[in-house]
Amino acid sequence: MNKPIYVVGGSKGGVGKSLVTMALIHRLTQIGETPFLIDADTSNPDVFKSYETEVASELVNLDEADGWIRFVNICDENRDSVVVVNTAARNNVGVASYGGTLSQSLEELGRKLVTLWVINRQRDSLELLQDYIEAIPNSTVHVVKNGYFGADAKFELYNGSKVKKSVETHGGKSLLFPDMADRVSDDLYSNRLSIAKGWETMPIGNRAELRRWLVEADKTLGAIVAA
Repeated sequence: MNKPIYVVGGSKGGVGKSLVTMALIHRLTQIGETPFLIDADTSNPDVFKSYETEVASELVNLDEADGWIRFVNICDENRDSVVVVNTAARNNVGVASYGGTLSQSLEELGRKLVTLWVINRQRDSLELLQDYIEAIPNSTVHVVKNGYFGADAKFELYNGSKVKKSVETHGGKSLLFPDMADRVSDDLYSNRLSIAKGWETMPIGNRAELRRWLVEADKTLGAIVAA
């Protein structure tokens, strides 16, 4: 089996996909993997701009068939790399229309598809997840509850949902992703910093918060991405 493909999804804007993608890339590099970043948020490619000088990266529009073809070709051309996809807020339409291009190629690629679906506490996060599962049924899906929106107990809709039972029945996990102090996340985004660059350049107090967050994020992602 070749290296896996990780898709960070959620479809809605503002649920925290970019920060989860950055944490995932950081963990992969820390455990000795070589990630290839596909940023599908072509209109606002925050993750691409933060990582383009550190990891192999490409902007790919997954709203159209050509983008999905390119996605599959990247996976084939970079078999020694873990492919990480940061999706755009609008991509469920593209998934429904063209997701089969990837789904039907997984066996030939010899890769496992793993999805980290990032949610807030609203119902549409769950409805969009159900649509995604139906469009790409051969992905292992883990649900990432973004702690920015509150403690685990506040995700009542998801915690009591049929979607949660379905995810966990099919081997997925339900995880809580740690909140990062706004001062630090704003610094990362406004200065287009990777996590590693932030560690090198931030003031000591910011680095202390980054260290705290990294420890917690590593615990969360460690349940999915083993060293």
